[in-house]
This record gives sequence, C-alpha cells and structure tokens, in this order.
Amino acid sequence: MNIAIIGFGKMGKMIHMNAIEKGHYVVSIIDSYSTDPLVSANKLSIETLNNADVAIDFSHPSCIIDNIKFYIQNNIPAVIGTTGWYDKLEELKLLAKDYPQSSIIYSGNFSIGVSLYREVVKMASKLFGTNGSYDVFVNEIHHREKADSPSGTASMIADVIKDNFDGKNKIVTERLDHKIDKQEFHVSSTRGGWVPGTHSVTFDSPFDSVELIHRARTREGFARGAVLASMWIEDKKGFFTLDDFVDTLINNK
Repeated sequence: MNIAIIGFGKMGKMIHMNAIEKGHYVVSIIDSYSTDPLVSANKLSIETLNNADVAIDFSHPSCIIDNIKFYIQNNIPAVIGTTGWYDKLEELKLLAKDYPQSSIIYSGNFSIGVSLYREVVKMASKLFGTNGSYDVFVNEIHHREKADSPSGTASMIADVIKDNFDGKNKIVTERLDHKIDKQEFHVSSTRGGWVPGTHSVTFDSPFDSVELIHRARTREGFARGAVLASMWIEDKKGFFTLDDFVDTLINNK
C-alpha cells in the first residue's frame, strides 16, 4: 500500500518506521514546519500526495479541519489522529454525506489496547453507576510537550462514562473552585516528564475503591494502530471511528 504521512513529528516518524516494517511504501511526507530531509513537501495537495492510496494525518489542530475537508472533497481515504477539532465533527460528517465516496477514520488514540480499555470502562460504568454507592473520576498524565488538555483519549473515556454511568451527565475539565455537583465528574490532567500516556478511571465509594488504568509504554502502539486502520479504511466508504475498526477485529475472531 502507498501511504502519505501528514505531520512528521514524533508520531509521524513512528508511523513511518512502522509502515516500512510492515512492507508498505511511504510515497509522501508532508509537513509545514519540519526540516527533516525525509519531508517531501510543506503543503497538502493532490500533487504532493504522490498517488498515495491513503493519508495518515497527525498534523496540527490549526490545519486539521482544512485537511479533513480536502480528504473528503477529493475522496482520499484518510486516518485522522490529530485532536482538537471535535467541535466541528458534525459539520464534517454532514460534508462527507455530500461526498459518498469519501473515507475517513478518526480517533484521539489509535492504540488497540486503549479501544479495548474503553470497552472495559463502558461495562464498569454501567455496573458501578447502577449501584448507587460509587462516584467516578478520570485522570490522565502526559509528557511535558503535549499541546492539548485534556487529551483526546481522556475526552473519549469521559464520553463513555457520561453515556453509561447513571446520573453523571456533565464532564468538568477545568480546575474546580466549588463543591462538585452530583451529576458532574472531574477529568483532570497532569503534564510533565516523558510519559507517553497514562489514563485512569476510579470508581470510589465510602467502602472501597476500584481503579482501571491504561499505561502506554511507547508510541509504537499508537503508530501500529494507525497503520492497521489505514489498511482497513482503504476500501471503505463513510465516516468511521476506531471503534468501528476494532468491532470488526472482534467479530472476525
């Protein structure tokens, strides 16, 4: 498969290595800021994609909305790992309906392990939410260079809890200067060091505490998942999440 990588930071470089190891061809690397000699262009276009079968985009929130529109309008299968654009999600889904041959898969985290972890959190939220004795909160830790807060993964986990934990319908991500309301739950973020990503969900009662933790050891799991997703999306039509891909893996088993 011919792959174009858009965004050649730490994740882009890891995806490049993983794609080559899996026997794919990286035919284009596009980045507006990188001076890496492997970068072939600084602007996304039909020409700079160089006949790629699929684009894997881990660029920047400042350009990702325009990039997604470009992929949709030109029917280019694309894997979107950049976060910070989900407030425009419905608008982009509507645009994709006008281009039925378009193919987009997106996620705040392409780790297969994280996707399975979210399924565990979903089941646990239903169980602890109906008990009546438990409260719930989320914490995530990332390296000092991470630009957004909370992480895209933490936001996805919070949505799972909100949809499945009885009585919790408001996510709070800012600093709390008040007593937390019963329907609220807190998603906190810590930045420092070189942590690739740690996410924890705690179900706490006066009697005990249950903690579910996912720790990423390296970014390789994210890169591997993105490359696998690019193979999956190549012949699909529609607007998908990583959950759609993982459901297929589970059903195939």
